[in-house]
Amino acid sequence: MSFVGKKYKLDKSENFDEYMKELGVGLVTRKMGNSLSPTVEVTLEGDTYTLTTTSTFKTSAISFKLGVEFDEETLDGRNVKSIITLDGNKLTQEQKGDKPTTIVREFNDNELITTLTIGSVKCVRVYKSV
Repeated sequence: MSFVGKKYKLDKSENFDEYMKELGVGLVTRKMGNSLSPTVEVTLEGDTYTLTTTSTFKTSAISFKLGVEFDEETLDGRNVKSIITLDGNKLTQEQKGDKPTTIVREFNDNELITTLTIGSVKCVRVYKSV
């Protein structure tokens, strides 16, 4: 869990616009989302993790315990039920709602690779450690 307490800034993104389209995100919000370079940080207090995403547009924080379902309002405003599990250096998040989504966050020494999947659409976002 060497990723706890580290910050990662978005370096490159593939297919994010298509991913947002599949979620039903409008054009203006998609343009804004594509122009941002958010920073992600994971912290741990006791057995509760907090995943904070910060950008010039919006800051979002979700707190969760591994394997325990929780209510989440996504950055695009959807209300979903999420569950996050940890396998080695991978946090896997399953979002259940109108449009089920899987988000896999794989951490290594210098980067975070986030793979977002909805239906047949897959997006990969690479963050560098800062």
